[in-house]
Amino acid sequence: MKNNKIRVLVIDDSALIRQTLTTILNSDPLIEVYDTASDPFYAAKKIQEEKPDVITLDIHMPRMDGLTFLKKLMKQHPIPVVVISSLAIEGSDTIIKAFEYGAIEVIKKPQLKTKEFFEESKIRLCDAVKAAAMSKLTTKINILRKSVKPKFSADIIIKKGKVAKVPIKTERVIVIGASTGGTEAIPVILKYLSGNSHGIVIVQHMPEDFTFAFAKRLNDICEPTVKEAESGDIVTSGKVLIAPGNKHLLIKRNTLNYYVEIKDGPLVNRHRPAVDVLFRSAARYAGKNAMGILLTGMGDDGVKGLLEMKEAGAFTIAQDEKSCVVFGMPKEAIKLNAVNKILSLEEIAKQIINFA
Repeated sequence: MKNNKIRVLVIDDSALIRQTLTTILNSDPLIEVYDTASDPFYAAKKIQEEKPDVITLDIHMPRMDGLTFLKKLMKQHPIPVVVISSLAIEGSDTIIKAFEYGAIEVIKKPQLKTKEFFEESKIRLCDAVKAAAMSKLTTKINILRKSVKPKFSADIIIKKGKVAKVPIKTERVIVIGASTGGTEAIPVILKYLSGNSHGIVIVQHMPEDFTFAFAKRLNDICEPTVKEAESGDIVTSGKVLIAPGNKHLLIKRNTLNYYVEIKDGPLVNRHRPAVDVLFRSAARYAGKNAMGILLTGMGDDGVKGLLEMKEAGAFTIAQDEKSCVVFGMPKEAIKLNAVNKILSLEEIAKQIINFA
């Protein structure tokens, strides 16, 4: 990192997109686009001349597609990569492959529809590049220790209130929050669980459309039933619900069951869905019947919510540093004393199995 900035190479076949990404990234004082490339062959030459701290990569490009380039890159020159894609739901399986091949983050190309859309895209893009720079593929992370003030807290979606009266005998519920590295961490946990494990609700920071494919992939490899959550879905044994991208998710309770509610709203802690929204709702409606788990990721989303869960009697866990791709969110939760235990992914799975 020269001049204490994250040096970025932008790879995209569209001159307009290259210019747009460059303008957005250079607007952040911690980031500098030092060069661009129109395809992977030009990019390979530029990487030989100067290795970037982070690469942004399009999927569909001439001469060599982004996935092939990503796979080759990770074998020859492991560099943190943020995939920036225009793919919608029909291409979401490709995005899952991008994670499997080593992409640190996947986000959608900037939305230029309105000022609000553009500003949200700007936040997501810059945060994704910073998260990539903090990943274990790079050790140059000191300049990213500065905290970034969130635009909104969970108050904008769900007000902090008294813990609702929780029945003594009721099903347990597990809530999990994750960001960068979560797409690799979550399958490790779920593969340990049986088809009748406690009901689980997950917020994974991920673009809209892609969460459906992520849930489908998990459903194919895990015993519990995994699906993208819809409002009214019951949280019950043997079921895992994944928050849909670009929507907030809350857990609530009626006289019989826990269920989820999907809501629109502003970014919370610079994210939608936000972990803090899920955790706060779990603190209020599940209390001591809940377990809160905060996994790998940059920033502090979920930290305050996890503390609220602990104060409401829930059992709280943070992923350990060794198994994190980015030891950001768990570290902040530990510092705030919001955590009962610090565990590896395998140990977290055991805690879920034994939660009673």
